[in-house]
Amino acid sequence: MFDWGLFSSKRFKTPIIGVGNLSVGGSGKSPMVMYLAAYLSKYYRTGVLSRGYGRMTKGYNVVNYESNYKTVGDEPMQLFERFKNRFVIGVCEDRVFGAKKLIEDMDLNVLVLDDSFQHRAIKPGLNILLTVYNDPYFKDFILPAGDLRESRRGAKRADIIMVTKCPDDLTEEKKQYYISRIKPQHYQKVFFSSIEYDENVMSIDKYMPVKNLDYYDVLLITGIANPTQIVKEVGKYSKKVKHLKYKDHHNFSDDDIKKIVAEYKKLGEYKMILTTEKDYVRLKTFDYLRDKIFYWPINVEIDNQEAFNQIINDYVRKN
Repeated sequence: MFDWGLFSSKRFKTPIIGVGNLSVGGSGKSPMVMYLAAYLSKYYRTGVLSRGYGRMTKGYNVVNYESNYKTVGDEPMQLFERFKNRFVIGVCEDRVFGAKKLIEDMDLNVLVLDDSFQHRAIKPGLNILLTVYNDPYFKDFILPAGDLRESRRGAKRADIIMVTKCPDDLTEEKKQYYISRIKPQHYQKVFFSSIEYDENVMSIDKYMPVKNLDYYDVLLITGIANPTQIVKEVGKYSKKVKHLKYKDHHNFSDDDIKKIVAEYKKLGEYKMILTTEKDYVRLKTFDYLRDKIFYWPINVEIDNQEAFNQIINDYVRKN
């Protein structure tokens, strides 16, 4: 209906950058939003607006020290716990109302919209479309035949197409192959990025070099859309890994925690519980796990990063 003109998209005077994908499942939106907000906040009053998926509240809310994953959702809480007040984070299922209020109340220079590609009520000035290297949209089909939320033709709305979760040994030939399959429009730029795991795993009051995982039996807990990469990374350091996999944004129950504790007690003398940064904001609320659980932070590494940053900067400055 947006395509046919029956519904209209609202434009804002304030620069808005949208981040999203065509498919269901994890394409690396959270790390990309994190990268953009951290970069932009060095120069501008920056905000991030999310739906706050999985929260138990409704309406508009600004994330603060009193917030938790139940009131604002796990991804906004993850952002806040890492960056605190470097930028503003808001949640609202009504994107237009939420964007207007966050921009006006916080006097923002730029707003980053999380998971916005199919939320067409707002027309971002710059749209970033993510597609996973091992599962690109140009090889996929619309649900239920595949994992696409909408037709591949939707990619034309993007200004930047970011191929995410690329392998470390990505060659120029492979890049050119992907660009030839994407067939970017004249106004589109294609970039490639990878996930970079921190050299330390963190807990509530300590950290440990990741190489020391070799000494431990690891109980890995994930509640994300695609845990394949973290399972692979943990396996590089520990040969004794037990993985408990839950659905994305899983709301852990007391029974889940009992199972986790039971599995933890089965491990050897030197053992630890490891999870993702997003899952950590939920799991650490359980008393038994609080001092036993570690998380492994990740960041985005963008190939040709200076050119990418220049596009982002030019858009915000001009607007």
